Amino acid sequence: MRRILVLTHTGRSDALTAAIDTCSRLREAGLIPVMRRLEMQAVRNAPDGEDLDVEVLDEDTSLDAVDLGVVLGGDGSVLRAAELVRNAGVPLLGVNLGHVGFLAESERAALQETVQWIVERRYTVEERMTIDVQVFLDNRRIAHTWALNEAAVEKANRERMIEVVMEVDGRPLSTFGCDGVVMATPTGSTAYAFSAGGPVVWPEVEALVMVPISAHALFAKPLVVAPTSVLAIEILTRTDASAVLWCDGRRTIELPPGARIEVTRSTKSVRLARVNQTPFSERLVHKFELPIQGWRGPAHSGDREAATTALPIITPAIEVIEPRHHSPKPEPETLDSKDNRRKL
Repeated sequence: MRRILVLTHTGRSDALTAAIDTCSRLREAGLIPVMRRLEMQAVRNAPDGEDLDVEVLDEDTSLDAVDLGVVLGGDGSVLRAAELVRNAGVPLLGVNLGHVGFLAESERAALQETVQWIVERRYTVEERMTIDVQVFLDNRRIAHTWALNEAAVEKANRERMIEVVMEVDGRPLSTFGCDGVVMATPTGSTAYAFSAGGPVVWPEVEALVMVPISAHALFAKPLVVAPTSVLAIEILTRTDASAVLWCDGRRTIELPPGARIEVTRSTKSVRLARVNQTPFSERLVHKFELPIQGWRGPAHSGDREAATTALPIITPAIEVIEPRHHSPKPEPETLDSKDNRRKL
């Protein structure tokens, strides 16, 4: 029998209720729900959860036997679940119970339909790029972690900026004082990097993003680089301001002056399950509630051809105009007399 891992936000009553509903529907469909012990205990302490029939992860079964993970919560819950299943390669399907929920695939109102899609295997799996993050001090590696969304270098003290050097592929680009720098994946481009003024990168695009935060510099623009590039940030020692590294807002490392942070594409991805095959642009409009009034849409293929008529169709002529600076200005005539000079 197929086993479905159910992960929920134990601090929210609506998430516990959704977990009870999900596990019950999975059992009715002949699937085996699996939960972690602490989450199972929280669910059983909730109303209507006392008789919940589930298997316990790492006791009754293992991740290798799990077919799919269902995450009930917001983006933070999906990021927390990614830590658990990344090495096992279990796909995650998010059900949004938070605010934006950009990583989630469906909403709470569609939970019954989502469970039915899981039962019928009506979902596809996307491979989402992750990044490897290494921290060096005095040419010695002191930390190694990863991120699905971003690695963010931030100032440790609110009242002091950090001085950094921004580097791509072993070459320095610029030095400046700032509040921090975000190095993100396409998945993370709509998270912290987006809030810092970075570009939105479609998930199908293989690239890395580097976004300075409140930089005190003329050239401190967001950068989009190749997925094979090596991004690096060095904390300068000309001040004693320290920094902190946050990966996905969950894993943190203190960065003393002189620390170097290197970010590269990881060979191990996170797998996200999708049940809605909507374009990414439509997800942007829905999640951020973007205004689209007045949109007409592309012309139909039949309308692209000129209509047949008895009268000739007159189209405006296309005129090519060169910029003014392309043709030299005429030199003024030489005027010697005082009266002629006044005419100038």
